[in-house]
Amino acid sequence: MAGSSLFTLIDDIASVLDDVAVLTKVAAKKTSGVLGDDLALNAQQVSGIHADRELPVVFAVAKGSLINKIILVPLALFLSYFIPVLIPPLLILGGLYLCYEGSEKVLHTFFKKTPENNSHHQEHLNHLSMSESELLKFEKDKIKGAIKTDFILSAEIITITLGTVSAKSLMVQLSVLSGISLLMTVGVYGLVAGIVKIDDFGLYLISKDQTKNQNSFSRRIGNKLVILTPYLMRILSVVGTLAMFLVGGGLLVHGIPLLHHAVHVFSELWGNAQGLGALIAEGGFGFLAGLLCIPLFNGAQKSIAGIKKLSTLQKEPKN
Repeated sequence: MAGSSLFTLIDDIASVLDDVAVLTKVAAKKTSGVLGDDLALNAQQVSGIHADRELPVVFAVAKGSLINKIILVPLALFLSYFIPVLIPPLLILGGLYLCYEGSEKVLHTFFKKTPENNSHHQEHLNHLSMSESELLKFEKDKIKGAIKTDFILSAEIITITLGTVSAKSLMVQLSVLSGISLLMTVGVYGLVAGIVKIDDFGLYLISKDQTKNQNSFSRRIGNKLVILTPYLMRILSVVGTLAMFLVGGGLLVHGIPLLHHAVHVFSELWGNAQGLGALIAEGGFGFLAGLLCIPLFNGAQKSIAGIKKLSTLQKEPKN
């Protein structure tokens, strides 16, 4: 009798593990699009950091990403069971924030450029001229911005995954959500760490070439990596900004029925290229929504800063 119970328990555990493995694979496929956006955005966010501080910054953002997911996984399960009506508006709010960030970057690129900071070389010179405290603040701002963006993308990944396992038991849901969270974090930030060190690898190949032959294989590869890295980072910056509009616009479209219907009508005009039509429509809605949100979010940030300043003044001892 006891042996039969033991075999039943082992069979149940094996069944649960099998469900977890299959559902994790399905969820990974469904969230692969967000993974690409996450990679582009985070590679963009850590660009501009001094070479010897790139990996520490990436690891700091990865740590923040894990904390985000530790918060989001139980929160998603709680909302799904007790207050599911809150999930769509929270995702819409996150989408609006992503669109706002993307629109700010576009406006900054086209309307706030100056001859002094317009070049990649000058940007590095500016960083070299910073004091230690200024560099520390610059790094903290980069990390803070990357973790904020990661929070929204992580929320979308977890929500998509939750939809995949919604009919399963709580144990299966928790296992799949935890597995996807760990897989995405390690995958994204491992790739980001590799991308930001490509130029250093190129310099390593050049320095290790003992032949001093300019046409040697390792020196040619090293030179190409060093030359191509700034262009790769610029491409990732553009892709990252586009990803903000696509992800943010997608959250808005899927959360607002009227927009969803408009995208459906627009995509039908493209015939067989419905996917492309939907992407263009979602990105367009994201850009417009971001432009509309700029005065709202900037006003909210100024109000919060004013409240904090007033609170600090009130706490200061009076002479």
